[in-house]
Amino acid sequence: MMQKPFKVALAGLGTVGGGVAKLLSEQKDVLAKRCGRPIELCAAADLNEARLKELGVSENVKYYNNALDMLRETDADVIVELIGGADGIAYELCKTALNAGKNFVTANKAMIAHHGNELAEIAEEKGVFFGYEAAVAGGIPVIKALREGLVGNRISEVYGILNGTCNYILTVMRETGRSFAEVLAEAQKLGYAEADPSFDVDGIDTAHKMCILGSLAFGMPIDLKALSIEGIRRISDLDIAFARELGFGIKLLGVGRRSEKGVSLNVYPCMIPRSSSIAHVDGVFNAVITEGDFVGHSMFVGRGAGEKPTASAVVADIADAATGRGLPLLTVSRSDIVTLPVVPLSERVGEYYLRFEVCDKPGVVADISRVLGEENVSIASMIQRGKTAEGAVPLIMTLHESKEASVCNALNRIERLESVLAKPCMIRIERL
Repeated sequence: MMQKPFKVALAGLGTVGGGVAKLLSEQKDVLAKRCGRPIELCAAADLNEARLKELGVSENVKYYNNALDMLRETDADVIVELIGGADGIAYELCKTALNAGKNFVTANKAMIAHHGNELAEIAEEKGVFFGYEAAVAGGIPVIKALREGLVGNRISEVYGILNGTCNYILTVMRETGRSFAEVLAEAQKLGYAEADPSFDVDGIDTAHKMCILGSLAFGMPIDLKALSIEGIRRISDLDIAFARELGFGIKLLGVGRRSEKGVSLNVYPCMIPRSSSIAHVDGVFNAVITEGDFVGHSMFVGRGAGEKPTASAVVADIADAATGRGLPLLTVSRSDIVTLPVVPLSERVGEYYLRFEVCDKPGVVADISRVLGEENVSIASMIQRGKTAEGAVPLIMTLHESKEASVCNALNRIERLESVLAKPCMIRIERL
C-alpha cells in the first residue's frame, strides 16, 4: 500500500528551481513508484508570482513571495532552498528550517562552505535530513559516491574540474588560439559566464566545492580557509600553445591530498599530460576523480551545471528524504570528525612550467639559470621563440621536481632582474 504524499516546499524558481518543479511534475509517476509514495510540490516562494504559471505547475501549489512565510505556514516534509548566496535569506531559511525540525535540501555550495559545520551540528541535534548533492558538480552524483559508494575506502586523493565556465574558456582558448579576454567576453554573451565573472575565473566557486569534497573524503571539518586559491586570469594564449607543444593541456583543478603530514587542499590551473583521462574533459563538463585504498582510481564525468542536471541532483536528495535514506551532513557524526594538519602549498614538491618575458640580449638565460640554481631548482627543458608584438622574447622553462617555496623565492628574485620585462608566469604540472 502506497504511503501518503511527501510534500515539498521550494524556495527559488530560477533556472534550477524551475527545473525541479518541472521534474517533480513530469516524472511524478516514476518517482512515486521508486519512492513508494507520491512526491508533491505543495508550495513555492519566489519574487515573481507569474513564474509558477510559466512553469505550468501552479495547480495545487501555494505561492509565497517570502520563503520564511512559506516555511512558517506550510506543513511541507522538506524545504528545498535554491536561492543561493552564503548568507542572507538562504542562510536564515536553512537555520530556521533545521531548528524547526524540517528536512532540508539545497544546491548552495557557498552556504555550506561558509557555514557547513554549524548547519551539520543543528541537523544532527534535530535528527533531520540535510541533502546537498547538487552543491558540487551539478548532475554528477559525486557526493553520493563519496558518502555511500566509497564508504569502505580510505580516500587519499580527490581532485577534479569543478567549474564549467573556466573549463569552457580554457577549452576554447586551446581550440582557437584566442586570448583569455576574448573568450571570456564570448562566454559572457553566450551566458556561460556572469557579467562579473570573478566568482568563477578567480577560483572561488571551485574552492567552495573543493572544501566540501575534502571534508567528505578525509573526514575533516569544512574549512574554506585551509585552501590556497588561484584562478585562470593569468593564463595566456601563449601558455596554451606552449602547453600543447610540451604535450600538456591546461585545466583549473581543485586538488585534495592526504599524506602522513596532513591534508593539502588547493585550487589552481595546472598542466596535465594529454594522455590523462581528465585532460579530455572539455567544454562545460565537470569531472571528479578519487583514489581509494580498496577501489583504486574512480572517475565521474558529467554536466556540472544547468537546469536539468542540477534539478536531477536536487530531486535525488528529495527522494532520499522521502524514503528515509540519508547520512549526517558530514557523513559521520560531529564527534567523529577529525581536525587534520593543513599542509601549505609552499610545501608542495612537483614539476613546474615557467614563462618569462625578457629582453633580446646576451646573458639573460644565464642570469635566470643562475638564480634558479642558487635556489636549488633544476631546469628540465627550455624553449625560446621570436619576439612578441610588444618586443619581448618569451622564454619557456620546465623544471624538475622542486619545492614550491624554492621556486617562488627564485621567481621573486628573477622578477627584479633588469632583463625581465614582466612578472613571470608559473603553472604547476600535475601528472594525474
